[in-house]
Amino acid sequence: MRVLLDTHAALWWLTDDLRLSESAREAIAAAEEPFFSAGTLFEVSIKASLGKLEVPEEWAEELLAEGFSLLPVSLAHAHAYCELPYVELDGEPQRDPFDRLLVAQAEVEGAPIVTRDPGIAAHGIPTIW
Repeated sequence: MRVLLDTHAALWWLTDDLRLSESAREAIAAAEEPFFSAGTLFEVSIKASLGKLEVPEEWAEELLAEGFSLLPVSLAHAHAYCELPYVELDGEPQRDPFDRLLVAQAEVEGAPIVTRDPGIAAHGIPTIW
């Protein structure tokens, strides 16, 4: 099985954070191909540059060393992103561009997303938490 990790899941995996659910941890450990998005690189970089997130400088390299793959953004992902409908959760539109990118990539790749984000789940794609 392949799994795509949301940003928090990837970072919590690295730090063995207890906020990562047991089922998420098991799915990641059992995955033949766990991967994270190139979009996640930018999300983490943006949040770190704004002082909203502290991460080790080599966090992505650590994931790669642990056997994770980096999923680049392809033309198929961009097309799926463009076609992705906007959804609402509790009456609020879900417009986070990084969440939408993960949803588009998961659809194209046929992989569930490891996330606790209800905004991602609102798109109706398979999630693991």
